[in-house]
Amino acid sequence: MGDTFEPRIAAFVCNWCTYTGADLAGTSRLPYASNVRIIRLPCTGRISPLFILKALEQGADGVIVSGCHPGDCHYTAGNYHARRKYSVFRELLHFLGIEPERVTFSWVSAAEGKKWADLVNEVTATVRQLGPRPAAWGQPITDEDGSVAVPALKPPAPIRYEAPADQLAAQTEALREKARELLASGRV
Repeated sequence: MGDTFEPRIAAFVCNWCTYTGADLAGTSRLPYASNVRIIRLPCTGRISPLFILKALEQGADGVIVSGCHPGDCHYTAGNYHARRKYSVFRELLHFLGIEPERVTFSWVSAAEGKKWADLVNEVTATVRQLGPRPAAWGQPITDEDGSVAVPALKPPAPIRYEAPADQLAAQTEALREKARELLASGRV
């Protein structure tokens, strides 16, 4: 038994494009890492960031989210919604202390079996280099006796904005004016 770390990777894929692309890679006998577990969903637009966090919490070392190319979604705009969610979610990963490289978002169409194989091999190599996810991630912190530790909560420190008062007043007024504009136009 070797000491080589083999990452466990969960792949949330679109039923219409990426799943078919992965199937094409398999039927074409393209070589790619076998440590990816595919979870087929109707559309990447339906993939909640909580699915990704839950996969990491349950033991995945990396996650792939992949769907139709922009403009090719069978549900019109699902992949655009997914792209927006992913952009925000990627910033949240830093906050949670998870390396963003553990989560990969890509577009793979039904005809791109080779691209799927390359993606899986690339993600596997990246996650292998990162090593296993921290074992304590997603686990409660315990005291010496094994009971769940209750942290001493302190109120957050106030956020200080170091701008000159006249700039702050001008910025505040500009925001208020924009809010009035949006409300008057009915766009909000």
